Amino acid sequence: MAGFPKDVYYMYQSEWTTQPVLHLYPHWNWKHGQVVDVKAYYNNADEVELFLNGKSLGRKTKIDTAFHVMWRVPYEKGELKAVSYKNKKQVLTKVIRTAGAAHHLELSIENKTIDSRKNELAFISARVVDKEGNLVPDAAQLVKVNINGAGVVEGMDNGNPADTHSLKDAQHHIYKGLLLAMVKGLKPGTLKVTLSAEGLPPATTLVIVK
Repeated sequence: MAGFPKDVYYMYQSEWTTQPVLHLYPHWNWKHGQVVDVKAYYNNADEVELFLNGKSLGRKTKIDTAFHVMWRVPYEKGELKAVSYKNKKQVLTKVIRTAGAAHHLELSIENKTIDSRKNELAFISARVVDKEGNLVPDAAQLVKVNINGAGVVEGMDNGNPADTHSLKDAQHHIYKGLLLAMVKGLKPGTLKVTLSAEGLPPATTLVIVK
């Protein structure tokens, strides 16, 4: 939902495509000492090695009936890194870091220029990140969208299948640090789109409407 890849998205890729895949999950924000099941999907490799703050936790290889490899890891703040190997040579590396407090909204746009005559939409993705740019996985702030210009919010989504709020609202809660806003232009011009969340500075982006 919302076009945000979930963990299973990488499982499908690792099993049924030839594209090199290494996906490490879940996030790395837990209580100190809590035992976490850390899993990795991979392909085009013989094995995967896991590191916690630079210390190796061993290498694992998938058995025929498994889609992933897994380690049970007591949580420590810091960096979790997976490295896949084929014929003893590194193939891919994936790193997850403990996120700090939510610092700002990071925006990206799939299409910055849209055609009002064709009812095209600008898809604006928002990520709640800490000051180092790490995604904050438990962020759940309410986000409101304001448009300066001849445009409207056509819908919003957060990728949470259990969320019962209307997808047509101009405000929505972040889910696992992510949110999507869909904006339409009513006539040619420039739209100044601002997303605001409690406790965070507003984030603004521009959309060109033809």
